[in-house]
Amino acid sequence: MSEAEAAVAKVFREEWGRIVATLIGLTGDWDLAEECAQDAIARALERWPGDGLPRNPGAWLTTTARNHARNRLRRAATEAGKLQEAATLNHLDDPLDESGVPDDRLRLIFTCCHPALPFDGRVALTLRTLLGLTTAEIARAFLVPEPTMAQRLVRAKRKIRQAGIPYRVPPAHLLPQRTNAILGVIYLLFNEGYSASAGADHTRPDLCAEAIRLGRVLAQLLPGDPEVSGLLALLLLQDSRRAARQDDTGDLVALEDQDRSRWDGAAIAEGTGLLDAALQLGSPGPYQVQAAIAACHATAPTAAATDWPQIAALYSELARLMPTPVVHLNRAVAVAMAYGPQAGLDLVEDLERSGALSSYHLLPATRADLLRRLGRHRAAAHSYRQALELAGTDAERRYLSRRLAEALRHS
Repeated sequence: MSEAEAAVAKVFREEWGRIVATLIGLTGDWDLAEECAQDAIARALERWPGDGLPRNPGAWLTTTARNHARNRLRRAATEAGKLQEAATLNHLDDPLDESGVPDDRLRLIFTCCHPALPFDGRVALTLRTLLGLTTAEIARAFLVPEPTMAQRLVRAKRKIRQAGIPYRVPPAHLLPQRTNAILGVIYLLFNEGYSASAGADHTRPDLCAEAIRLGRVLAQLLPGDPEVSGLLALLLLQDSRRAARQDDTGDLVALEDQDRSRWDGAAIAEGTGLLDAALQLGSPGPYQVQAAIAACHATAPTAAATDWPQIAALYSELARLMPTPVVHLNRAVAVAMAYGPQAGLDLVEDLERSGALSSYHLLPATRADLLRRLGRHRAAAHSYRQALELAGTDAERRYLSRRLAEALRHS
């Protein structure tokens, strides 16, 4: 990859959401915004190798995309639409911020999360538009087939257009209608950064940082919402371990083997403080429970000192509040650590029989780890092979390959 290509890839990761959100705010046309952003990136790949990198690549792409949008609108305008065209083009030159929140990305999230849209459609559309995640990546996040996710995205955009859903942060009394979806968006955004669904890199720190930033903005908008505080606490506590999750070569380091001196003490202190304040409000929800689980890990001085019975109990409560297959899988891991690998394996096998996580690599990876702990190395090797076939990132595949080799040596 050339220097220019690497720069475009970096700007795409860091600036895509900002560029698309700005163009949607200026044009009101979601498809046009994405197309013009893609056109700008294509132009950068043509120009930057010869011209050199601009001083501000993000601003260059935004200006180029805005010019593309202006030209497209001008060419598409009809005589009957001249007044609308003029108004739109003027808006492109001097956009007005009517929402009172000077953050196009946050306005984009609130628009995507309008209650008129189905919940999954809200979250998926935000991930596509704000992050530029592919339909395949979003489908993996939701554990659904790619064509199913493609249809959800098409329907969500059509609904916004047909219903005339405005691009703005709603009045304060309407914010609670969208809070759950917005929390879900920020949560999935962080998860994609914390454990990427595919690619060479296992983590995307830029996505984690953006999720935390948006969480802080949302906490300022909704200071009394315990779940908003709970989510921000969760993100900070999880992100506190980022530096220790991979070694210098990029290989994954299991939680029990991480160097805890590399954990971010300031993030842990802020996260636990937010969690304590949220819990005092007496309205626990799934994000607060997850933050409490993360706090158990983050505050344990050693792996051996981790309070696994408490974590297992918290996962049982989380499964009651949010009974998803992934939560049940995580509960099985906690039960195994608290009460022995066979107890966890029984839960994993029940989950496997349900077929709910048939394409999720962490199901066979978890089963393999529990079989390894039980000394059943031949069966563990079989499960590691299954996990390898489903793993999405190079780092995960290297980790599973090492575990597979260990199982084969002992079988």
